[in-house]
Amino acid sequence: MIRGYNDTIVLSLLVQGDSYGYEISRAIDRLSGGNYQIKETTLYSTVNRLEKNGYIASYYGNETFGKRRTYYRITGEGLRYYRGKCEEWELTKRVVDCFTRQTGNERDG
Repeated sequence: MIRGYNDTIVLSLLVQGDSYGYEISRAIDRLSGGNYQIKETTLYSTVNRLEKNGYIASYYGNETFGKRRTYYRITGEGLRYYRGKCEEWELTKRVVDCFTRQTGNERDG
């Protein structure tokens, strides 16, 4: 189920500032308390899709050592998409909570 929210997760990090793939991956692991590690292939297919849809833009960093990093930034359209996904998530949580927070009135079996 979390995979369905990879776009939202990545965009939430880019709302905070531009970032590159490895840094995004580490932030997801850290912020989820180690409960979600996004695979590299999943992350890159996510950023490629987001870029193709105009939600993020990429650019090369100014690193002086090693390979140049590709950084990502959220676009105005991406911010609107992100906000919509957040609203969708809040509705999803409210609906699922109706069925998962039952009190002692459930019937057995």
